[in-house]
Amino acid sequence: MPLIKIQNTGNQSAWALWFISEDEQEFASLMEEQPDATIINPIKRLEWLAGRVLLRQLTEQVGLTYQGTFKDEYGKPFLKNLPHHISLSHSFPYVAAQIDLQEDIGIDLEQPKSKLLTIAHRILSPTELIDAGQDVVKHCVYWCAKETMYKAYGKKGLHFSDQLHIKPFVLLNGGDLYGRINAKGRSRDLTMSYIIQPDYVLVHTKTQST
Repeated sequence: MPLIKIQNTGNQSAWALWFISEDEQEFASLMEEQPDATIINPIKRLEWLAGRVLLRQLTEQVGLTYQGTFKDEYGKPFLKNLPHHISLSHSFPYVAAQIDLQEDIGIDLEQPKSKLLTIAHRILSPTELIDAGQDVVKHCVYWCAKETMYKAYGKKGLHFSDQLHIKPFVLLNGGDLYGRINAKGRSRDLTMSYIIQPDYVLVHTKTQST
């Protein structure tokens, strides 16, 4: 099975990671749900299918029945007929997903690439730029963390460098990150966890274990 990891983080809270080794026909044998016809790129179709297979496994992991997904007006995915929050991310050949009953959540998966250094001034605050330096992996952790916060916020229009803030951190193979979202005159603090592997970085919101 290409399921790399599935981790329970609470009573009805978990995240999981999938390595895509299947083709579209194999995915079709695993579930009835199919990508929209507007998704033409074959890699994007595989990512979409793997994400739904992974969500089904997560819902079953927390004792629920998967009935499909839909998106709200902001493009944020939700489960049909279930109150749980979900988040998806993909960076071929990996796909990650998270589910939680209580909290708005986010998960993001990226592969460290040097282009992150060229766009960093648009993504990071001056303090974050100094902390990240020229370390591509650390830039990738910052990027994933901000994408995670953006997904947890769930609406469009946030400015990454001005409204999403990450407390400087010491880069390890994994650990916690502390972020703050400033939007519409309000602040929300988020704690996240990051994992570094040779070919990807993964960040997800930490949920309360209940």
